[in-house]
Amino acid sequence: MKKCGNSLFGNHDETTMNISRRTWLKGLSSLPALGAAASHAQTKTAVLGFTPIGPSDADAVRVPEGYAAQLLYGWGDATGIAPKPPENPRPAPLFKQDGSGSAADAALQAGMHHDGMHFFPIDGSSTHGLLAMNHEYTDEGLLHRAGAPYDREAVTKSQNSHGLSVIEVKLVGKEWQVVRPSRYARRVTAATPMRVAGPLAGHAVMKTSEDPSGARVLGTVNNCANGYTPWGTYLTCEENWYANFGTDDAAFKPTAMQARYSVKARASYAWHRVEARFDVAREPNEVHRFGWVVEVDPYDANSTPVKRTALGRFIHEGAALSLMPDGALAYYMGDDAVFEYVYKFVARDKFDKANPASGRNLLDHGTLYAAKFSGDGWAGGAGEWLELTHGKHGLTAANGFPSQAEVLLYARHAAEIAGATKMDRPEWCAVQPGTRDVCVALTNNSARGRDGFPRGEGPNAANPRNENLFGHVIRLRERNADVSATTFAWEFVALGGDPNLPNEARRSRFRPGQKGDAFGSPDGLHFDARGILWVQTDLSPRGLNQGEYAGLGNNQMLAVDPISGEFKRFLTAPRGAEVTGCNITPDGTTLFVNIQHPGEGQASNWPDGPGMKPRSATLAIRRVDGGLIGA
Repeated sequence: MKKCGNSLFGNHDETTMNISRRTWLKGLSSLPALGAAASHAQTKTAVLGFTPIGPSDADAVRVPEGYAAQLLYGWGDATGIAPKPPENPRPAPLFKQDGSGSAADAALQAGMHHDGMHFFPIDGSSTHGLLAMNHEYTDEGLLHRAGAPYDREAVTKSQNSHGLSVIEVKLVGKEWQVVRPSRYARRVTAATPMRVAGPLAGHAVMKTSEDPSGARVLGTVNNCANGYTPWGTYLTCEENWYANFGTDDAAFKPTAMQARYSVKARASYAWHRVEARFDVAREPNEVHRFGWVVEVDPYDANSTPVKRTALGRFIHEGAALSLMPDGALAYYMGDDAVFEYVYKFVARDKFDKANPASGRNLLDHGTLYAAKFSGDGWAGGAGEWLELTHGKHGLTAANGFPSQAEVLLYARHAAEIAGATKMDRPEWCAVQPGTRDVCVALTNNSARGRDGFPRGEGPNAANPRNENLFGHVIRLRERNADVSATTFAWEFVALGGDPNLPNEARRSRFRPGQKGDAFGSPDGLHFDARGILWVQTDLSPRGLNQGEYAGLGNNQMLAVDPISGEFKRFLTAPRGAEVTGCNITPDGTTLFVNIQHPGEGQASNWPDGPGMKPRSATLAIRRVDGGLIGA
């Protein structure tokens, strides 16, 4: 492992770091109409100018008339990683439909199951930049050749298909291209060396036989939603990391805290049979090294990613930035499981735009909070941020928290002890430009109010439905729009559902005066620079077009005008697929969207056609006339 230098992530010098940060800040300054977004908040003008499309069960991506969706980067496509001297140039490996591609090939190709992503401009450009994107997990049946042994090669291939990609992209004419080769291109995998930073760095619970320092980790897995920083780095968030750990030790029984994070003997993968660090009986501390927000510098392919432990450990579903004019900042995060919590991290120090290096350790010091909601009905109510700090709200040694390290390591239990509100699967958060309002997607929770479900309970103010099949979106407003506030107001944006269902509790419900296309299971959220909220859905494939979802079609993406509250369906996905990941170029003319796991639980050959394996992929969507997306 290379020694970290004095730069933001190590392995590059201070001059290079400052250049990349200035490049990012130049891109920020070119964003159109952050001021316009704020002024839009004062108007009543409708801003959704496209004709919405209807539900679909087709094995295709559909977008409104006047738009075109281009396939840009699919699972197995070459990243464009440039060979390094003295290596001999190697042809970019091609995707092999029979699964015979090697582990070495996978390290140079797009990983599986694209998820959250962000566009980073090069020199402030909206037509040339970097896409950093997550690869959430692997489908072992699709990944490997039929009948092949599950040996070291297979495990390495699986590990190389996790993590994230950074690719260089450029608009040429009316189509985007992946630049190959590229000095920026890289793959971060389950074996990439990383540094641990923040309160858990070097702590005893982080030490393993391979890393007695407790400060170095190999890899990141189950990377779901994402975030970014104002100093130009990418945040990838580790979600269902527990699935990668297991053991064949019949005597193993998870501790109460391991069980709280779903750690068990039976894993979704068999990595533990090949690599001891994934065996929870042999290396019990290795699981502590996953479940974090990981920071990556997309502008330097040689930089060392950093696990930022101050933001807490749970099933991370994104990190949405809210930045004050004076440089104070916070990140809003969801824990994607039923009856889990919404969190906020407030940095201790402020970001100085004139000095990008001020962001170097900004995420290592701050305060983690969990949300408590009260109120009733459409009017919403009030909320309180409960500080998750050792010694407060019952977070003491007597309750299992000897120090702040344990509070962060077991953030779920800390939030529970503190009295936070159990939510219906908190997923993505998104911060509205201009107002700093925060929207949170609550995907669903069929166990709400169901007898016999562990940790289950009935409805509460912010989660008002029993057996919540369709989910909802809520909006938080910090007191005085201040990210450091400890109280907030909140309201519903919409309750998902189908207006044609006879059961009132299953119908979609919008605020009085609102109207919208029916939807269910909101997941991905993104505010564009104009203040439009983009909502992406993720119903499990086994439920698509079935039962009470029969009228809603495949998963979809909708655009929402936060002023009128109008919902319009913008995109429908292929069969079995989730719509996830959403980012728009600074000039507002290209929308990047990810299609994940087409064909999961349903027959699909998207995008390559009959006889081909389904592949997750990134789309670049543009208006045919080159105008603003959604306008």
